[in-house]
Amino acid sequence: MASPQLKNYLRSNRKRLGLSQKDVAFLLGARGGAKVCRYERFSREPSLETALAFEVIFQKPASELFAGLYKEVEQRVSARAKVLTYRKDFQNPQGRSTRKLEAIKAIMSR
Repeated sequence: MASPQLKNYLRSNRKRLGLSQKDVAFLLGARGGAKVCRYERFSREPSLETALAFEVIFQKPASELFAGLYKEVEQRVSARAKVLTYRKDFQNPQGRSTRKLEAIKAIMSR
């Protein structure tokens, strides 16, 4: 059985580059390392801007840096996509609805 993914891999990437929490905080435009510590310990989720900044700093996609969180979001969206296919306009798709149904099924298959 595969081991569960961490919500994020910020600490391991920071360590890989030899950066301190203060260094990363400075690159993020934060005052001190406490905020970085909270991100690494999963007690705080970053804003989109901060997640993209982590992507720039660590040169890895945000979906990889936040792999566990990404997986959780992916599962929730996939479940909602499945529910969406039960809507009346998807039962006998024609024209645009056919394209929409194909897009929804692609989301479900992830």
